[in-house]
Formats: sequence, C-alpha cells, structure tokens
Amino acid sequence: MSSTKDTTYSASLRGITRHYYKPDGSLLVEALRGIDLDIPQGEYLAIMGVSGSGKSTLMNILGCLDRPTGGKYILENDDVSTLEDSDLSIIRGQRIGFIFQAFNLISELTLIENVEVPLFYQGVPKAERRERAIKRLEQVGLGDRLHHRPSELSGGQQQRTAIARSLVTNPSILLADEPTGNLDSETGEAILTLFDELHRDGMTVLMITHDRDVAQRSQRVIWLRDGLIEREEAGGLG
Repeated sequence: MSSTKDTTYSASLRGITRHYYKPDGSLLVEALRGIDLDIPQGEYLAIMGVSGSGKSTLMNILGCLDRPTGGKYILENDDVSTLEDSDLSIIRGQRIGFIFQAFNLISELTLIENVEVPLFYQGVPKAERRERAIKRLEQVGLGDRLHHRPSELSGGQQQRTAIARSLVTNPSILLADEPTGNLDSETGEAILTLFDELHRDGMTVLMITHDRDVAQRSQRVIWLRDGLIEREEAGGLG
C-alpha cells in the first residue's frame, strides 16, 4: 500500500521474512517471504488464508511474540524488528492486547483477579488495578460477575473476560486469533458486536479468521498464500 503523510499508522511492515531452520542450519521453511503492509491507526483488519499460509506467523510478529528474520517492523514510530526479548516483552505488555481461541484464564482466580494480572506484572498499584479491571469487565457486560471464577461462566462469558483482560492495559492494537472459533453462533455474534464497538471507539483491531462472514465485519481483508499477501479486498465496513 502507498502511504500519505496525513495518515497515522499503527504498524508498518516492509520486506518482512520469517525463516525456520533445521538443527544443521539448513532452511526448513520460509513462513513469510516478503510482507509489505501498512495498518492505519483505528483500522479493523481481517487476515485470512489456508493452513500454512503464514497468517499465524504474521500475527506473532505483529504481536511482538516473534522477531522477523529480515525486514523492518515499525510499531507506532518505533522499529521493533530488532529489539531484544526483554524489550519486546515490555512492548507487548504496554501496547498490544491479545485474544486467543483458548481463553487462557486462571481457574483459581476470580474474574477481577484474572483481568488484573497484566497490570500486576506492570507494577500498577492495587487500587488502580482493581478500578481498571472493574471498568473493563463492566464494558464487556460482566459487571455482575466480578467475583465469579471461570468455571462458573459460559464460554462466551469466559471469552468476554479474556477480552477485558486484553483491554485493561489500554493497548494501542488488539490482536484476535480466531476469537469466535470455540463459540456458538449467537455468542460469537455478541463477541463480534463488541469488536465493532471497540473499532468505533478508535481501536486498531487485527483479526485472524478462516470464516469469510466474520472477515466481512472488518474494513479490509488481506489474504495470505505461501508466505505472501496474495490479494486484499474491502470488508463490509470498507
């Protein structure tokens, strides 16, 4: 995509590659083979592709869970493509919210305590942690379940809790990997409606999905194939 000086980008990727190697140093697979992608601030982007197309690898790089083999990744004006693991960890905690198909909640903790976890690791004072966790749980419609544990919730409520946890750090970008994959259609629709609201509030939302109907909730859809962007098209909001 071409950029203009008037556009603010949440993320820009240039020539991003990701190679995996065998123990003997020979090339095993080229997961990404040269990705160029600009993601304007506040965009709702869906990423599609068959298994093995590179979409999970791309998501891991966008989320600073992995570093590219080559190329440059600019996240909000900072080049994060060559940062050390410790610096990437700080970036993840402060700027990126993750939502996975598996909810990854801690069964022994209440909803408030689960949502507070990222703030605990950032050293946020207890009173502020509690206030911010309650605010996000109320935002996702769980204000009456604050002291319940995950086992006492439906799948949709657990996913809402995971979304609240991803939002409690006030991230710049929300990354969702098949967020409705384990949910029934009605509950999945409720989660997607929440994403619509977050997007309207100005959040950058990136979602991996295999479901074309889900992808059409976005502004733009990019299709990956063999580690490259094969094409892009307008989503339902485009």
